[in-house]
Amino acid sequence: MTRYFKVAGHIFSLSMTDSCSLWPRLTQYDPFVVDGPSETLFSLELCQDMLERPEGLECVYDPKTEDGETVVRLYKGDGQWVFDMSPDHNIECRSHLVASEDFSSGRLYLDNRRVSDAIFGINNSMMLLYAFRSAPLGTLELHASMVGNSGKAFLFLARSGTGKSTHSQLWLDNIPGTELMNDDNPIVRVWEDGSVIAYGSPWSGKTPCYRNVQAPAGAFVRINRSPENRITALSLLESYALLYSSCSGFKADRTIADGLHATLEKIVTTIPCYVLDCRPDAEAAQVCSAEILK
Repeated sequence: MTRYFKVAGHIFSLSMTDSCSLWPRLTQYDPFVVDGPSETLFSLELCQDMLERPEGLECVYDPKTEDGETVVRLYKGDGQWVFDMSPDHNIECRSHLVASEDFSSGRLYLDNRRVSDAIFGINNSMMLLYAFRSAPLGTLELHASMVGNSGKAFLFLARSGTGKSTHSQLWLDNIPGTELMNDDNPIVRVWEDGSVIAYGSPWSGKTPCYRNVQAPAGAFVRINRSPENRITALSLLESYALLYSSCSGFKADRTIADGLHATLEKIVTTIPCYVLDCRPDAEAAQVCSAEILK
């Protein structure tokens, strides 16, 4: 069975056996289901056999991770990529994605049949293929929490554990008309007419917010913990650095990097970016909203 999904205008597919017990566990993708098209951004297939690891693989990406951070190691082989993935660096990598050279197709292999490992592998494979494949197409997959208000989307960015989700919740509690659009991996796309639109996605971290929604991007805000609440506009260079550090993509790949740079340039010259030094209190949301909603 193959199902198709559409996120930020890009269609991709997932194939598993009709009887696979994982289908009912993937309800987060239901809002994004579409009929099958003739072309897709990428296709992912869940394989039933074990991975026979190709010879001659070269490790090209193996970043240090902390407790609770997802592990992704990337290897390059003869015309293909191999990803080893784990939800934590204390857990052995049991999910392995073999992708084509242009990331247009992938096969997911699992070392066991545990449901939690399979769901983790599927979600991370879809996110990686989406980010890498869409990067040259004016699309960013961001690590951010996103709220909607007054017809626009506002994205809060920071390192994990710094308070993105907390700040979104402060908006929900204290700024009338606010809705949560995504809490971990929203998508931002620059269209040919120059419009910058933010989208919900099937990937939202620990918060179950899988909404097929969209709105023009209103602002990007970096959250910094501070004993006082103040918001400051960023320069173009600072804005670029903020978004670059928050977007997903294998930046050592020339095609992906060129696509990200072109998209970032269009965004920072169009949408304002700020840094919010703040406490985790209601006033922080009020100070932020007073500036970016005006």
